[in-house]
Amino acid sequence: MAKGNNKNLLIAEQLLEHLGGAANITTSTHCMTRLRVAPQDRSKVNIEAIKKTDGVLGVVEEETIQIILGPGTVNKVSAEFDKLLAANDFDLREVASKNKSEIDKKNAKPFKLFLRRIASIFIPLIPALVASGLITGITKALVQADWLAGDSKLAIILTVIGSGLFAYLGILVGTNAAKEFGGSPALGALAGILVINPAVGDISLFGDNLLPGRGGLIGVLFAAIFIALVEKQVRKFVPQSLDIILTPTIALLITGIVTYIVFMPVGGFVSDTITKGLLSVLDVGGVVAGFVLGATFLPLVVTGLHQGLTPVHLELINSIGDDPLLPILAMGGAGQVGAAFAIYFKTKKKSLKRAIGGGLPSGMLGIGEPLIFGVTLPLGRPFLTACLGAGVGGAFQAHFDIATIAVGVSGLPLTFLVHTSQILLYLTGLMISYAAGFIFTYLFGFNDDMAVEFK
Repeated sequence: MAKGNNKNLLIAEQLLEHLGGAANITTSTHCMTRLRVAPQDRSKVNIEAIKKTDGVLGVVEEETIQIILGPGTVNKVSAEFDKLLAANDFDLREVASKNKSEIDKKNAKPFKLFLRRIASIFIPLIPALVASGLITGITKALVQADWLAGDSKLAIILTVIGSGLFAYLGILVGTNAAKEFGGSPALGALAGILVINPAVGDISLFGDNLLPGRGGLIGVLFAAIFIALVEKQVRKFVPQSLDIILTPTIALLITGIVTYIVFMPVGGFVSDTITKGLLSVLDVGGVVAGFVLGATFLPLVVTGLHQGLTPVHLELINSIGDDPLLPILAMGGAGQVGAAFAIYFKTKKKSLKRAIGGGLPSGMLGIGEPLIFGVTLPLGRPFLTACLGAGVGGAFQAHFDIATIAVGVSGLPLTFLVHTSQILLYLTGLMISYAAGFIFTYLFGFNDDMAVEFK
């Protein structure tokens, strides 16, 4: 067992025990707040015991079991969890190979499964997106505020550091997409290069030159998934002695031709459709659309499907230069912060106050899971009043057409990613969402009789 002073190892050991032991784990990964585990046999998993484990904020039962640990903690616990699994690595590989098809069939709900796979492609990229987005946003804000000369060496260095990811994002997306669909990550990277390579402009098809990057990340996803599928099919027919030479060569050649004839044009069409559709919804629906989008985002976070929207945000930036959707959805967390403050001031239960005090800093910095699974969702009605508060803030953001220039976490940090001229408006909307969540919850959403789980 863990030493008393290693809390993260103790949590990992307890979780592993409640999950049925190492032999019952097929895969394990983590995102910014959640440890995501795929068990072999769910009947061996003790969900109630997991929920009661010290440090666990909540559990989501979906395709994987998602254990909410919060930012910072999840990285440390996941590292200890992986070390515990490493001793059983052989068993894990055997179990995963034996049960993968069975698990896939069991959870094969097409649309949800598709969104989860897309989320799995982009979740590992979130730290890089956040870091690059913040550096880019802060640099532009300093330049536009005349606090930093745009042609200074410092500004140029910061711009290069912040913008590099977005210039070559297709390569990383291609890598993860191919890996997710069972192909070689390196070939997935090549699929991304096929789309973003500047030399694409020298190719003329059907009377017009191709446009480098046409199709954006949608085209990259098509190409990367396709090359993974082609690779697996070609490998079935190629002699093992020639596999390293023929399989990647044939897969790349076929994918390259199909990408330039089909995937880039089709990806461009899909990208344009998504962009124009969302902009039309916001233009026609206005504040109503903003309210609905803001109010319905928290339920999406609960399921973990919100990560599937990352390519949509990136495609908006790629197509029109900014993202008017992210500030609206960011109000989901703001409404919840307001609700949490209302509960804090209204409750007399010390354990509930401690739970809120631990989750509020993360909530204000755009990480909402600690408050969702530790406070509002267990209480019930405050979750709904938080959604209403988020809707009010979303309507404000939609009315003033607030947009970000990069993708990052919501809450206060998003301030650095909106257009410099819109910073005060964004913060005003954030405060409105805080206030609305507070008022709805204080007046209609909470009384101490609801907090039966807290002392």
